[in-house]
Amino acid sequence: MERVYEVRIEHLVVSSRHRYEGRPADGPLPVVAGEEESRQRIEVRAGRGIVGDRFYGHLAHRTAAVTVMAAESLEDVATLLGVAHPFDPVAARRNIVLRGVDVDALAGQRFSLDSGDGPVVFQGHRPANPCAWMNVVLAPGAHKALRGRGGIRCEPLTDGVLRLGPAVLRADAELVREPTLV
Repeated sequence: MERVYEVRIEHLVVSSRHRYEGRPADGPLPVVAGEEESRQRIEVRAGRGIVGDRFYGHLAHRTAAVTVMAAESLEDVATLLGVAHPFDPVAARRNIVLRGVDVDALAGQRFSLDSGDGPVVFQGHRPANPCAWMNVVLAPGAHKALRGRGGIRCEPLTDGVLRLGPAVLRADAELVREPTLV
């Protein structure tokens, strides 16, 4: 049974290159000159990914071309770790940061997002497990604290545009967020 959820697309991130290469102690690579990683809108292509992103069109990443994460997960981890400032969602390197649903429950589920330009359909696949870089770019302990709430890797099944702001997510899964004990 399809369920409809009102969500908010809080952040959209597109990066033309990997910035977390090598040893985390050396720090991330700089943003490509002239590139703005935070976007107001993104173009999604079926079976290819997000136009301009580092995983776009790579066959090895076809089922993991787009990553989606819950904004609440970042907030929960910041609270858990006692961080006084909110985490920069760009640092988590997830393409789409949503507010309002349990994104991690979308693993293995087909779902759609519509921010006003028509639905974009995705197949949720495996979890987007956090890496050790999270301890460097977010806060010490973030790598471990994000396990189980790092979002999911998805395959886009249709073309479309997503924009920041209110959106509708449709899925068969129960995605109501339970309060997180911190």
